[in-house]
Amino acid sequence: MKLAIVTAYPPSKVTLNEYAYHLVKHFSQKSDISEIILLTDKTEGEKDLNFEKSGCKITVKECWSFNSYKNIYSVTKAIRKTKPDSVLFNLQFMKFGDKKVAAALGLMLPLVCKLKRIPNIVLLHNIMEEVDLDSAGFTSNKLLQKIYGFIGSTLTRLILQADTIAVTIQKYVDVLEAKYNVNNVKLIPHGTFEIPEEPDYDIAEGPMQIMAFGKFGTYKKVEGMIEAVEKVRASTGLDLEVVIAGTDNPNVPGYLQGVKETYKHVPQVRFTGYVEEEEVPVLFNESAVVVFPYTATTGSSGVLHQAGSYGKAVVMPDLGDLALLVKDEGYKGEFFDPTSVRDLATAIERIVSNKDYRISLGKANYRAATAHPMSQITDMYLDTFKSIISGNNSEEFMNTEEAIV
Repeated sequence: MKLAIVTAYPPSKVTLNEYAYHLVKHFSQKSDISEIILLTDKTEGEKDLNFEKSGCKITVKECWSFNSYKNIYSVTKAIRKTKPDSVLFNLQFMKFGDKKVAAALGLMLPLVCKLKRIPNIVLLHNIMEEVDLDSAGFTSNKLLQKIYGFIGSTLTRLILQADTIAVTIQKYVDVLEAKYNVNNVKLIPHGTFEIPEEPDYDIAEGPMQIMAFGKFGTYKKVEGMIEAVEKVRASTGLDLEVVIAGTDNPNVPGYLQGVKETYKHVPQVRFTGYVEEEEVPVLFNESAVVVFPYTATTGSSGVLHQAGSYGKAVVMPDLGDLALLVKDEGYKGEFFDPTSVRDLATAIERIVSNKDYRISLGKANYRAATAHPMSQITDMYLDTFKSIISGNNSEEFMNTEEAIV
């Protein structure tokens, strides 16, 4: 199979680029794939292909840009030139831009592939029906929320024109099938990027690191986490360091710098900035607890799967998709009310003050993470493509028979 993947890709800072890296890495090790064509956004640096391949050729075509109105044309042109057997889209609703028209035009690409009879799958990481627009930082205006909801439904109908829509949470399957009356939605779990050898669950000497990882400023805010750790220090006397790993959300530039200024009087708060792929294992291995300081969720959490793969205890808000993942995939952690700093402090304290409990959570999360390695997830995509291709061939055969008759 000659597989094209439409995605942002490192060193891109556009969302889902890290997920794409691990998809490509594991697809490249499949004997069924002869070539991967990366149809990516334009970046200044070279694309990160620093992983072992099984003889698979990888071709990079930088053919789109965030917020460009030309993306539908430029990506279609690249597909026409490279002639892939199948196309996988790694998407969320603002993948091609945060301007409505640019985003909508990009999301028409699966329909273009369908019209060209190119087998295609859309991996859709979130659905608008499950996003709290107020908490996620889009808008608190009720009228605008209704408008966004209408736009979201319209875009969803466009995306549903793909051969198959893959979503990472069973509830998403149920919602899409019920609302849009479709039967081409399939559950394919998020998967875990890397499965290291089972850790020994000990942590390094020195301050216990309480870490949050992501793009911050909209529904991911770290002020409450810093204040919660201060409370835990005061009540326990433990030596704790806050580690905020990642960057601003593109919609909230300057957010982390503002947090630095506001909390410069608080000791042992470290901001790592952008975390390169090779630095991720060190970041997680050195952490005692991974905190999710979210006020909303917008899809399955890659950070939760990473935390599990490194055997880490987690502290999560009791809401939305994270709660669903705990139920569906077997992750365990301490939950907190996302509106209460005190509740977050209590959750952190329960873990950092009890080594046995911290280790038991880490072991449960490692078991959950190892249940869905990316090698298994990429096999599921390949099986789905084969099913689509087989169905298309059967349809062509039927059409030929009808023409002969």
